Amino acid sequence: MRTNFFLAAGMVCALTVAANAQNQEMSFFITSQGPGNGANLGGLAGADAHCQSLAQAAGSSGKTWRAYLSTSDANARDRIGSGPWYNAKGEKIAGDVASLHSDSNGITKQTGLDEKGQVVNGRGDQPNRHDILTGSMPDGTAAPQTCENWTSAGDGSAMVGHHDRMGLDDSAAAKSWNSSHPSRGCGQEALRGTGGDGLLYCFATN
Repeated sequence: MRTNFFLAAGMVCALTVAANAQNQEMSFFITSQGPGNGANLGGLAGADAHCQSLAQAAGSSGKTWRAYLSTSDANARDRIGSGPWYNAKGEKIAGDVASLHSDSNGITKQTGLDEKGQVVNGRGDQPNRHDILTGSMPDGTAAPQTCENWTSAGDGSAMVGHHDRMGLDDSAAAKSWNSSHPSRGCGQEALRGTGGDGLLYCFATN
């Protein structure tokens, strides 16, 4: 009897956890595709519109979406609201801005899902798409590399992060989700050359 009681209690707890996860609406995703013109996103407004469009197509409503991007006069960390943020499967990514920019954030290949709840290709997959455009330093402030504030698909470079937390070595930069290395250029093929595809992190501000 005692064994049956504990088994039943355990099942109730597991079901409760699963239900709570499912009840958390998506407030974070990686774009399944970029706008298609390299790092020329149409500035922050164009990037935000891309996030909003993909989220709505995936069934999200009533939320304001912002791209996690910095520019010469804007910091990514100041654009995304206060959290908490959950992926399409209800898994918690971070509770607030501070935890998002700490070692305790939950962004990995398994949790950094796109708006459809699909895993985004990482290092070792074909093609590798783990370079996510951010233009940011590890603390979420602006880096120098922003492809002319997200208006250039030519010369220049963009700071990118690795959503799968994997790189060429075990350095902090290689494992950084938001500040790993500059891209080779700002065009679509240049982004693909280092393992990217013009993808973005999108966060709901409300």
